[in-house]
Amino acid sequence: MSNQIPVVTVDGPSGVGKGTLCESLAKHLQWHLLDSGAIYRVLALSAINQHIPLDNETALAKHALTLPLEFKTTENGVIVLLNRIDVSSNIRSQEIGEAASKVAPLAKVREALLKRQRDFRTAPGLVADGRDMGTVVFEDAPVKIFLDASAQARAERRMKQLQQKGICAKFGEILQEITQRDERDRNRTIAPLRPAADAFVIDSTDLSIEEVFDQALGVIKSKINL
Repeated sequence: MSNQIPVVTVDGPSGVGKGTLCESLAKHLQWHLLDSGAIYRVLALSAINQHIPLDNETALAKHALTLPLEFKTTENGVIVLLNRIDVSSNIRSQEIGEAASKVAPLAKVREALLKRQRDFRTAPGLVADGRDMGTVVFEDAPVKIFLDASAQARAERRMKQLQQKGICAKFGEILQEITQRDERDRNRTIAPLRPAADAFVIDSTDLSIEEVFDQALGVIKSKINL
């Protein structure tokens, strides 16, 4: 039965490093990977392309049920396909991130995408990256991690990422965007961003990627017989 398949959930705010951690854990464990944020980003991108208003909950939920979304594993990692077109880079823009954070709190949209996310739970195991993986989607997960960091640290990381890509970035604007998104995510009525009661919290503000990975893997090994 699917509920006997182990799941490691990693929740946390935007820009905290969930994606990097989850990819490393999935690769190390040789488990499947679910990037739930990508699902909402693809929905937002598709809605914009289809001229569906981001506040039209009914239309968005209907569109979510038939969203032509695929995840494909390659030598370079997991790529995201929309209508069989690689949109992995497109959905990582600040614009789409902001759009996704407006779509995600809508109850009908979350309900439409819930089963789709749970279907990723297949043997030998799943690492699930998101904001409500441990509190809603996989409440029975044996390992729940909440990855956090200060808004300032996340803004600095985001600015460095953009600068490395040759994109001009202003720290103040990035910090404001992160703060506003945190406010929306943590205070939304449906599935607010918060640690599950049984989650292990890792504050990555002053930790390296390697230190975060080691802590997370230690938690997993203490909960699951690998």
